[in-house]
Amino acid sequence: MPGFVIAEREIGPVLDGVFHRADARIIVACFASHVHRVQQVLDSAVAHERRVCLVGRSMERNMGLAAELGLLQVPDGLLVDIDEAMDLPDSELVIVSTGSQGEPLSALARMARGDHRSVRIRPEDTIILASSLIPGNETAVFGVINGLTRLGATVVHQGTAKVHVSGHSPAGELLFLYNAVRPSNVMPVHGEWRHLRSNGRLAVQTGVPEDAVVLAEDGVVVDLVDGRASITGRVEVGRVYVDGLEVGDIGESTLADRLVLGEGGFISITVVVDSNTGRAVSPPKLSGRGFSDDPKALDAVLPLVEDELSRSESEGITDTHRIAQSVRRVVGKWVGETYRRRPMIVPTVLAV
Repeated sequence: MPGFVIAEREIGPVLDGVFHRADARIIVACFASHVHRVQQVLDSAVAHERRVCLVGRSMERNMGLAAELGLLQVPDGLLVDIDEAMDLPDSELVIVSTGSQGEPLSALARMARGDHRSVRIRPEDTIILASSLIPGNETAVFGVINGLTRLGATVVHQGTAKVHVSGHSPAGELLFLYNAVRPSNVMPVHGEWRHLRSNGRLAVQTGVPEDAVVLAEDGVVVDLVDGRASITGRVEVGRVYVDGLEVGDIGESTLADRLVLGEGGFISITVVVDSNTGRAVSPPKLSGRGFSDDPKALDAVLPLVEDELSRSESEGITDTHRIAQSVRRVVGKWVGETYRRRPMIVPTVLAV
């Protein structure tokens, strides 16, 4: 983005103006690590004779540590706990909450859904989202804004008022830095590819040679030899997934299966065959979960499965794995042509 970021001190008067216009509760959502923003909220609360309640585990923990270290100035008697806050008049309360990025388990998201254990949004409330929109979080943030608006609250965010200053340097500041430092090599970091490339072009504009601008993603090996940075290799890296109490026990294939289950449902086929001849000794049984509410949705494929079992028997196929694969193909083709869906199909062939 072109230009320069405005000074943090310019946010204070904007917040103060919102406080002045609000007649009822004020709920401010910001990053739980943004001590300075919380300090500005506390200052406005003092100026307008309001008490402050911190909501959200990370917000309470971080601001408690900041106060202990002297980084956050909290006047005596300003902070109240959630129970005491609920007994205060709305015009005397400010709630500082987590959830500015629409995190589904955050305090603000719970308020927007109406399932927060203590805070119920009312039409008189003013909500301030004191943060910028991180790319990729748009759907979640707009979902929270819509939820709050549906409940009647007034929502103030960066698109309607200057209630936040980005912590990231726009193009003007990067150009200033490159001209001041005159680096021999530049490796843009943080952001998506469009940000990295734009950052690299700014460096070239200030005289950095194009071959001295290194664009590297995770796993790329960059060596600095004789004053010149260059890509010399790559190390295989990937994501480590945390699922419940386990770390790294699931990978891309398992997640792909879960996506299929979530989007298309599940079809189970059980077949019992004679281990010597491969002949089906009982009719195949099909059942579906998450596929259709119609109990007869899979009835039409049963004759096709039986025909496939007869074909396998006539060819002398007794291997249960081959029989299962042929049944899966038949059912998968039928479902695709009939419903245009791709459920997970799990055939089980038992030999007796």
